[in-house]
Amino acid sequence: MDVNRLISLRERKGWSKTEAARRLNIATSTYSGYEYGHRKPDNDMLVEISELYDVTTDYLLGKSDVANDPSDDFDAFMFEDKEAFDALPDDVKQELIKEINDKIEFLAYKQKNKDK
Repeated sequence: MDVNRLISLRERKGWSKTEAARRLNIATSTYSGYEYGHRKPDNDMLVEISELYDVTTDYLLGKSDVANDPSDDFDAFMFEDKEAFDALPDDVKQELIKEINDKIEFLAYKQKNKDK
């Protein structure tokens, strides 16, 4: 586990090690061991930690620099105000969906050509 990320995530929440441990239902010494790199959480605890900090397990392990699953962001965006979207007339909904799809295609094209 990337201990620097673990420390940073906890500090961003403004929590002490004791508070983080309490939220995970583990001893403070166990949590401290994770941050000092003396202990490694098992897979179940790794998932619990990732859920606590709302990041992916790959991010905690240092395998990815993407903290959150982009599909989670998409789901949150799409359902942030579902009632307002549902209240729109069908033709406006279709136009909005088309504009979002066009923007996604444009950004994907831009990203693809940026990497060349």
